[in-house]
Amino acid sequence: MKKGSRVKFVETDGGILLVPVIPFEELFGADKNVKETVYQMIKELQEERRREASEEG
Repeated sequence: MKKGSRVKFVETDGGILLVPVIPFEELFGADKNVKETVYQMIKELQEERRREASEEG
């Protein structure tokens, strides 16, 4: 966090958490470093769902 950052206070059993509120503009392109990993994860999930669906039918 940096000076001027917006935060949300969340009360939990363990205490109060400060959660940074990130504007959508700052999230744009956040996945560029892990894009291929995310695509691979999605592909594996889709394949697993197809296998499970074919086993049920």
